[in-house]
Amino acid sequence: MRKYLTLFLTIFAGVAVANTQVAKDINSTVESVPPAYTNPVKDAGNIPTTFPHQPPLVPHSIRGLQVTANVNQCLGCHSPDVAPTTGAPRVPESHFMTRDGQRTEGTSPRRYFCLQCHVPQAEVNPIVQNKFDTIREHQGK
Repeated sequence: MRKYLTLFLTIFAGVAVANTQVAKDINSTVESVPPAYTNPVKDAGNIPTTFPHQPPLVPHSIRGLQVTANVNQCLGCHSPDVAPTTGAPRVPESHFMTRDGQRTEGTSPRRYFCLQCHVPQAEVNPIVQNKFDTIREHQGK
């Protein structure tokens, strides 16, 4: 009986592994899943940071902006060539450097996906209440 159970479980596991789909490369992944949007802040101006070395927050709606492996629409306003014209903050030099500190031609691949660090704000009720104090509030400034 144990042999049959072991054989059955082995076959079942093999079928489960065979049915899993693995993306062959980054271009074959699905990027069409839209994020949930709720009351995005409209042009809030500069949002103050709340802790040291915090990436600046996005003070405008990002609805419709695309940041994928092939397109980065953030750079349409924030790239060094365009930022003086649009008045948007320029992408800092650190985003054009390798880990070794060498300058790259374009945006560094590790800094290309802006929305991993720079997040928009929304006016929502928090799911979990917290008592977060900014570093400035904690220091009494």
